Amino acid sequence: MTRLAARMLIVWHSRTGAARQIADAAHEGALAALRELEALEHISVDVRRATDATLEDVLEADAYCFCAPENLATLSGEMKEFFDRCYYGALDRVNGRPYLALIAAGSDGTGAVRQIERICTGWRLRPLAPAHVVLTHAQTPEQILAPKTLPEHEREHCRTLGATMAAWLA
Repeated sequence: MTRLAARMLIVWHSRTGAARQIADAAHEGALAALRELEALEHISVDVRRATDATLEDVLEADAYCFCAPENLATLSGEMKEFFDRCYYGALDRVNGRPYLALIAAGSDGTGAVRQIERICTGWRLRPLAPAHVVLTHAQTPEQILAPKTLPEHEREHCRTLGATMAAWLA
């Protein structure tokens, strides 16, 4: 079996659906770009929930898109656990690869962005674009815990970022 020319890995975690919609939009954008570039046969876009993503997934990928919510001013626990599981095994083995950080947050998001950027700096990854934070403006316990539906303009921005990464790989 021959190896594909490149692999994009989207790792996500979501409790209320916002970060899942971000990941889905990035995936849709990546696939659309690859179809347009006639590169679907050569480049794969793999989507993994953070609990299912493995060190092998990380090592086999050529680019990464990390999609997670900010919880209590920090990266969500499930996403942090993914990084904890894979960090040392990938250290010095993924240097220079590009990544995107896409965060869902109620009102801020900078704490989760800082954490992902520090982890990716340790892995010596390079950002393909600045981190993008999608604000849901949820402030009460009921709003925070409620299922989310992101506005179309935010999903479109995430599609564009996914397409940009896929085009970069092509």
